[in-house]
Amino acid sequence: MRLTSFTDFALRALMRLAGEPTRSFATNEIATEFGISRNHLAKVVRDLAGLGFIATQRGAGGGFTLARPAETITLGEVVRALEGPHSLVECFRDDGGACVLTPRCRLKSKLAAAREAFMRELDGTTLAECAYPARPRRSPAPA
Repeated sequence: MRLTSFTDFALRALMRLAGEPTRSFATNEIATEFGISRNHLAKVVRDLAGLGFIATQRGAGGGFTLARPAETITLGEVVRALEGPHSLVECFRDDGGACVLTPRCRLKSKLAAAREAFMRELDGTTLAECAYPARPRRSPAPA
């Protein structure tokens, strides 16, 4: 199983928000912390807001926070919302693809079972379980 980098960035951002649920974050802050493109993260934030996972506020003091408690958001819900109907392999497409093995293929059912196990695990895992807390701040050295 492979998730797109878009979904990876979204999960990272959501995990970070879950780590400090009462705090509002700026796109720049999370992009810098995780070493990802601010522009890509801005698109992720836009989509997460549109899907109802985060709430955004513009202007001074603005930023984004979780729109729902982390305990109510499953990783499976997020992955399904962001990955959409992408097919794992060609024969999983709605039109069946053009695979010549399809009539007698024994792999398709195994891949379908693996995909279901993958999603079942994500469905059973909440964002709260994967919360990424802030890094501890260093105390100034004694003088």
